[in-house]
Amino acid sequence: MFTTRPELEGTFGAVASTHWIASQAAMRILELGGNAFDAACAGAFVLQVVEPHLNGPAGDVAIIVYDAKSRKTRVLCGQGPVPEQASRDEFEKLGLDLVPGTGLLAAVVPGAFDAWMLLLRDHGTLPVATIFETAIGYAENGIPVLPRLTETIAAAQTIFERHWPTSKGLYLPNGGPPPAGSLFANKKLAATWQRLVDEAGAVGGSRETKIDAVRKAWSQGFVASAVDEFCREQSQMDVSGKPHKAFLRGKDMAGWSAHFEDPISYDYGGHRVMKCGPWSQGPVMLQSLALLSGFDIAAIPSGHPEFVHRVVEAMKLAFADREAYYGDPDFNDVPIREMLSDEYNAARRSLIGEQASNEWRPGAIGSTNLEFDYDAARKRQRDAGLLAAYGGGEPTVLDFSDEQYLEKAVGDTSHIDVIDKDGNMITATPSGGWLQSSPAIPELGFPLGTRAQMTWLDAGSPSSLQPGARPRTTLTPTLVLRDDESGYLACGTPGGDQQDQWQLIFLLRLFDHGMGLQQAIDAPSFHSEHWPNSFYPRQACPGKLVLEGRYGAEAQNYLKEKGHDLHLGGDWSEGRLSAVCNHGAGKFGAAANPRGMQGYAVCR
Repeated sequence: MFTTRPELEGTFGAVASTHWIASQAAMRILELGGNAFDAACAGAFVLQVVEPHLNGPAGDVAIIVYDAKSRKTRVLCGQGPVPEQASRDEFEKLGLDLVPGTGLLAAVVPGAFDAWMLLLRDHGTLPVATIFETAIGYAENGIPVLPRLTETIAAAQTIFERHWPTSKGLYLPNGGPPPAGSLFANKKLAATWQRLVDEAGAVGGSRETKIDAVRKAWSQGFVASAVDEFCREQSQMDVSGKPHKAFLRGKDMAGWSAHFEDPISYDYGGHRVMKCGPWSQGPVMLQSLALLSGFDIAAIPSGHPEFVHRVVEAMKLAFADREAYYGDPDFNDVPIREMLSDEYNAARRSLIGEQASNEWRPGAIGSTNLEFDYDAARKRQRDAGLLAAYGGGEPTVLDFSDEQYLEKAVGDTSHIDVIDKDGNMITATPSGGWLQSSPAIPELGFPLGTRAQMTWLDAGSPSSLQPGARPRTTLTPTLVLRDDESGYLACGTPGGDQQDQWQLIFLLRLFDHGMGLQQAIDAPSFHSEHWPNSFYPRQACPGKLVLEGRYGAEAQNYLKEKGHDLHLGGDWSEGRLSAVCNHGAGKFGAAANPRGMQGYAVCR
């Protein structure tokens, strides 16, 4: 089958990410003697420099780690919670029925930095200075600017100039966006990281003690102090059309830390698929696998439109259950065991017919009967045409003067996978803190994340806004074990609500159709927008199915006849996947997405 590039193979280690520089930076760490966890940390900080429109230091991250020696898999939650001062009542006082997707109101506790430092402390081997060296170098000396970064900054330029002067000073260094092909530096960020490294160096004691000093400098020291001052003093424009202050405070940062927890899993095709819990959208993929396990997917060619139909109809049911039941399990009783049970999914599977269903059909578990106003979400389609989240991507800022804004500036996410010579594996999806969604904090060189927009402002939803609760994030990496509990595959993708859609399609092509990593990534893909988008303005598009342009007229007609609301994308428009795998016998593989021309795998 056609592939855009070979699937890489090696015996030393493998890295795949959404940017070639991050992949190379992670491989450098492996070559210096670090393990997969050291490498992922170094690659992640590079991603924050080279993809500032896709993730940032004050964003969030979901991580799954596999320790080859213990054969244990753990989730590391880097999703910060809603600030203590934020509440539904406070938003009601402001006259808002949705949390804005940009500005400061949606800011949550930054989670990514502490998660990476906790990973480095508990599973890494190298010192902080080595991990940050490459990222600081690129922040200080400049990154090669890609056209997408230029376009994103250009689309946000009016907002920066009119309303966010701190972002103007950082991202419009010569009065305009940095041109594609130029070098763009962020010396403020370099200085912030260097100060953190220096504080670690000034502390005596063990490597772990030094890392904890860095964590404290972030959550209780100069970083938290700058965040607190900015949030108290600044009132900034957001997509509501009015300026607002943040609820976030330094004490919120001081009172939270990243943590490890158990993954959830589902066995499919001789593999155990591991995901983050219902504070993410991860269980959606597992339930989709449970629904599809009752069909002979292997008998349906992956390029046939019937494969598209079956997968989309299963996902409609799983995503409806996401809206009905998912939320922070520390605040909600989420019935994951029931949602993944054979009995429940047999009943749900019976709803999948020969024709597409464009109804809203969450399941009923026990006496639970959660209502959701799907019609209101459908009506918000008109808002999506003017405001932020378009097509399931990450949030942006509103520019009333630019009709092409959405086309140019929808954001996204980053991803990185690593496997080392000992078979340790990690998969991580960092996001949030996009340059286009919140004003930059000038002393630090980065903006805050706006993940609170993924909460609802009603009391009936398990993902409603609650002080101290984690917003239900879309970040959802995947780690797969063999039936002997050994590590096999780490993968993931940017894409908001598409993340578990594209990963599901990828895994089915691996497990049921026998494709290789690169074949499964390159093959034409698709996604649905039937359910409410996780990002502001939370719109739903009943029955909408987006096909990559390489699907021919026969397939398109087949799906239209089945009742899908078909939309055709570009030939190479669906998916941002990367993956690494352990083939066994000391041989590793890696592959990355050709779409967008910046995702790369490295393997030797």
